[in-house]
Amino acid sequence: MISKNTDFGLLVLRISIGGLMLFHGVSKILHGISFLVENMGAFAYAVYIGEVLAPLAILLGWRTRIASVILAINCIVAIAVAHSKDIFSIGEQGGYANELITLYLLGAIALFFTGAGKYAISNSNKWD
Repeated sequence: MISKNTDFGLLVLRISIGGLMLFHGVSKILHGISFLVENMGAFAYAVYIGEVLAPLAILLGWRTRIASVILAINCIVAIAVAHSKDIFSIGEQGGYANELITLYLLGAIALFFTGAGKYAISNSNKWD
């Protein structure tokens, strides 16, 4: 019988969601967010929290539930601001047009409910 490796699965989920979202944040650090500031004003700077700090916390397994809520809110704002025209669209390849941001959102929601698992730098707090 195959043993359940739930904690290892949560580690893979954290690396996937946190690590891949971090690329979006690093891109914004390197290339700026002037395109967001034009539309959203000072509120646009919150993208650094949602796409850099929260993914780092998720990767490390530190306050994963809080970081996941922040990431989920970031995804919802991104859908509303940048991807709203595609909410009910099919992409060129036949898949849901917003599937990438939706996968990040659903992964963040899953981590909120599960927590970080035992392979985390902090797993003793209810917010981990």
